[in-house]
Amino acid sequence: STPVWQQPSPPDRAAIGRHAEERAAALLESQGATILMRNFRARCGELDLVALHAGAVLVVEVRHRQRHEWGGAAASVDARKRQRILRTTRRLLQCHPELNRRPLRFDVIVCDGETGSDLRWIRHAFDASER
Repeated sequence: STPVWQQPSPPDRAAIGRHAEERAAALLESQGATILMRNFRARCGELDLVALHAGAVLVVEVRHRQRHEWGGAAASVDARKRQRILRTTRRLLQCHPELNRRPLRFDVIVCDGETGSDLRWIRHAFDASER
């Protein structure tokens, strides 16, 4: 058996998340979006990306899963996570009232697989009327 100090360390989850967010931002920009903010933080939560695309403000949740158990990355944006995103978006709009003048859309970018090479942009993933 290999001693613990010689075994490869598991990938840093934060680094993997940052890489997924960078790839998601690049995808949005390649489709004409402008990234307004990355990792907007409030007491109630964090928004991964806030972008402007086709006149609308996009609030984008980036999800990465290496394995597909329990439905993969898209399934991980459950009702509880959506509520947290909605609360944080209300705070974003309080802090940046200029964004209130534009339509608002909630999207999810899914990054599946070990390398994160499989990106899917789910537009209109949910809306603000969810309870």
